[in-house]
Amino acid sequence: MKQIIDTAARYSATVVGPVPLPIDIKKYTVNRAAFIDKDSREQFEMRIHKRMIDILNPAPKVIEALTNIDLPSGVSIDVKMM
Repeated sequence: MKQIIDTAARYSATVVGPVPLPIDIKKYTVNRAAFIDKDSREQFEMRIHKRMIDILNPAPKVIEALTNIDLPSGVSIDVKMM
């Protein structure tokens, strides 16, 4: 997230955010034993945290820089023009 804000600030774009969005929680229940013990189960959950960053009046260089930014694994960026 810091890389995205720094990239936008480098081209003197106005940044609003980051705004935290609701967390998506996906829960999975798995039987511990394959056959007999139906009452013995394990539960796992995966939490997906999302943030929204608005860049007001971006220049074409800002959009190009954001689409080419190198982010760590598990982090993605969606650039939407409105």
